[in-house]
Amino acid sequence: MNHRQQDHPILFLCHGNSEIVSEISRMEWDVRHVNNLVSPPSASVMEGVQVGVIEISEATNIDSIESFIRVHARVFWIAMISKSHLNNDAVRYVLKNYFYDFHTSPPDFTRLQFMLGHALGMARLCDTGRAAVTSFDSNEMILGQSQSMHFLKQQMQKLSRCQLPVLITGESGTGKELVARKLHEASECAEGPFIPVNCGALPAQLVQSELFGHEKGAFTGATQRKIGKLEAAHNGSLFLDEIGDLPLEEQVNLLRFLQEKTIERVGSHESIHLNVRIIAATHVDLEAAVKEGRFREDLYFRLNVIRLKIPPLRQRGDDILLLARKFLQQQEGSNRLDFSEQADVAMLQYRWPGNVRELLNRVQRASVMTTGRYIQPIDLEIDSGPPPTEGECLKVIREVAEREALARALNESHGKISSVAKQLNVSRATLYRLLDKYSLL
Repeated sequence: MNHRQQDHPILFLCHGNSEIVSEISRMEWDVRHVNNLVSPPSASVMEGVQVGVIEISEATNIDSIESFIRVHARVFWIAMISKSHLNNDAVRYVLKNYFYDFHTSPPDFTRLQFMLGHALGMARLCDTGRAAVTSFDSNEMILGQSQSMHFLKQQMQKLSRCQLPVLITGESGTGKELVARKLHEASECAEGPFIPVNCGALPAQLVQSELFGHEKGAFTGATQRKIGKLEAAHNGSLFLDEIGDLPLEEQVNLLRFLQEKTIERVGSHESIHLNVRIIAATHVDLEAAVKEGRFREDLYFRLNVIRLKIPPLRQRGDDILLLARKFLQQQEGSNRLDFSEQADVAMLQYRWPGNVRELLNRVQRASVMTTGRYIQPIDLEIDSGPPPTEGECLKVIREVAEREALARALNESHGKISSVAKQLNVSRATLYRLLDKYSLL
């Protein structure tokens, strides 16, 4: 970053004649100027931008503006527009939903300078709260460059601004507790406790006491007062892992807490008000559990306010190799080791039923057991097995191609579902089903 960029706030300007560029530059802004949004600007152009101006004319593609701003939603955007265009319904919708303010043409630079100053002040005020947000790329199990992981981290970043309940779904070993911890560390209650509870490991007769606590003498063996997990998580987060294993009778008590934000210890009638964010996780299909009567529908809807779906490792492509090398670097004395090409191929072909946890275990074992400079498939104990049938090969090829097409279309359309459906010539219902299938939703 040069001296000028350090000393002056950065402004992104789309369209705008030379007079506008010159005048805004004289206001001591470092102006990043582009003529259109047909080809979205690079990350380097957008780096450091806090305020942006987009000139809207008759030739402007409103859909392109909407898609572009959704990608760069943290920038405070100001529209420069003629009064006649304010009669356009599509323009009014975009202004209302995506812009901080608008300035009518011809430009009054004194008024525009005042408007830009306000936007910069608001942007910096919001950035103060974001400065403490933890980087979701910093942890190895959330490391990844695949489209599905990029989408997951975008969702997690948005959740740092709210305290709503979150339901994390995904196969065992995908890192659900790790995601829950990162959500807590990036939230407003980061200074409070993070209390994890494995619902499947709680003895049935002690679930209520463990979650809500008990008073001395509440039952045989209760020799002193005990603070429950919910009370211990006051002003913090309670992570309920394997929530699907919670007994039905305790689901009622948890639902009551989510509704009223109060608990009563076992053996007491005193209501205790608590400020606790609930983050739940499960590897089972809760919708099916609701239909089968194993999980309360009302509790499911209370927990499923926001859902994060963690993709299985087998759907993350080259992230497998990225994670494997990260894990290898963490092993003592492994600086001389690397994976052979055969090992790379084997890891990409393997189905990883144990997901990231299994990958970590195999890399740890291989780093100790290998006798050479390069780790081989046999060191990872990955057997290529019998060659796949022609039908299996075609299925894998079709799924890989399908997923790549979806990811590419999402990237090109900046996540706009209607554009993706049109580009791929499928209905929105089919598109949502495919996105869910490949963990891109």
